[in-house]
Amino acid sequence: MLKKFVVVSVCLLIVAGFAGCAKKKSGTQADASGPIEGVEKVKPAPGTGNVQGKVLYNDAPVANIEVKLCETFSRFLSGCGGKIYTAKTDKDGDFVITNVPPKQYEGLTVRVFDTDSYVFATTGIAGIGAQKYDVVADKTLFVAPTYLFKGDLKVVNPKPGSTVSGEGLELQWEPYPDAAYYKFTLYPDNHQITPPYFNQRVDAPSFKVNKTLEKGTYRYKVEAYNSSDRKLSETSDDINFTIN
Repeated sequence: MLKKFVVVSVCLLIVAGFAGCAKKKSGTQADASGPIEGVEKVKPAPGTGNVQGKVLYNDAPVANIEVKLCETFSRFLSGCGGKIYTAKTDKDGDFVITNVPPKQYEGLTVRVFDTDSYVFATTGIAGIGAQKYDVVADKTLFVAPTYLFKGDLKVVNPKPGSTVSGEGLELQWEPYPDAAYYKFTLYPDNHQITPPYFNQRVDAPSFKVNKTLEKGTYRYKVEAYNSSDRKLSETSDDINFTIN
């Protein structure tokens, strides 16, 4: 199954879901389909279950990451709610949420490093619904690995908020550590205009525009990937420039 991981940041600096001021970033990851198998690290207490998984960045384990199992979950409103069970990853990137009452849980969130953002797995063709987790008594539920990515990729040209000519325009961003290639998209504010570039792959941290850009404002997004096709970082959502 194709699973998506969605990063949510809220302006109150509290992870609460997609409130009015929330900004959304999303990354698609093809994880193992069907049941996930693993080596049980801790036996659950009788009558309860455990949830076990792994968190990685750039294909390496990440320690001390907060993970929450949510009794209720709303990606658009309250976020993680009801009874919440919490764990942190160890030096191997593994986490075990122990002694959970058996039932279905509506979400599992993973904090993005020391930021006030989290990721959660979604399901469905459009990735609208959050992945649900069925905890069974006296068993450990193994969940697919979570691959974190950052939001600190910096744009060099055009500068955010600038007005530039579409003639001879070169898009530039800072090289990102361990990046093997990049993808960029230009989103016109005018939704009647088709994006001239969508997930355009480039190997270098720059691209000379070779299409005519109609006048107007564009949102500019760049993503960095490693050689294993794992996303490392992306630009923030509020980078805009105007073609005069």
